[in-house]
Amino acid sequence: MQLKCVAIDDEPLALELIKNYVTRFPALQMLQTFEDAISGAEYLRQNTVDLLFVDINMPDITGIDLVRSLTLKPMVIFTTAYKNFAFEGFELEAIDYLLKPIDVKRFGKAVEKAVDYYKYKNAPANEGQDESLYVYSEYRMVKISLKEIEYIESMEDYIKIHLQNAKTVLTLMPMKKVLEKLPEEKFQRIHRSYIVPVNKINSIQNRKVKLDSIELPISDSYVDFARRWMKLR
Repeated sequence: MQLKCVAIDDEPLALELIKNYVTRFPALQMLQTFEDAISGAEYLRQNTVDLLFVDINMPDITGIDLVRSLTLKPMVIFTTAYKNFAFEGFELEAIDYLLKPIDVKRFGKAVEKAVDYYKYKNAPANEGQDESLYVYSEYRMVKISLKEIEYIESMEDYIKIHLQNAKTVLTLMPMKKVLEKLPEEKFQRIHRSYIVPVNKINSIQNRKVKLDSIELPISDSYVDFARRWMKLR
C-alpha cells in the first residue's frame, strides 16, 4: 500500500525538504509538487490523491481556503511557519499540522497518523474497524483505543472523552455523531449528557450507572437500557 501524495508550498526549499522526506517512507508516493496554490488546486480537482501536504500561508490563496474549495478532499497535513494556526482549519479535519522547519521524526509521526487513518477508513467491516475512534482535538486527528474509554460526556457543542489514567480528549462533535462512530453493542447512551462502555458497568441501581471511577445518572429516555442490562446479569 502506498499513499499518493501532492505537496504545495510557495517556498522552494520547504517543498524540496518535503520531497526528500517522502522518499524515506515506503508508504508514500509523491505524484506532483507545486509552488503555486492555483496550479496545485487544479491538479487536485482532476486527479485522485490520498494525502496532501500544503502550506497555510501562500500569497495567492491560503492552504486552508484551497482545501475548503475542493469537492473531494484528500487527507491533509498542513505545514506552517507560525505557531498560531487559523481556527478555520479545525473544520477541515486535518490529519496533522507540521511547524517549519520540519523535523523528520515529527514528519514521520504525521505520516504514521495518515497511514493508520487510511487503513481504518478503507478496512472491510469485518476487520475490526470498531477497535479505535478517530476524533479531531487541538487542531489534529487523535486516535483513541475504544478499550481506553471510561465514558463520554457532552459539553454543549463539544464532547469530552474520559480515558483511563484520568486523561481526557475534548473535541467539537455532537453526541449523535460520536454514537454513529461507536459500535452499538459496546457503547450505550444513558443520558443526554453521557455515553458509557457496556463492559465497564459495575452495577445499575437507583437510576445510576456505577463505573470504576464515577457514578452517572440514567435519564427517563434511557431506562429501557438499564432494564435490559439487569436482565442479562
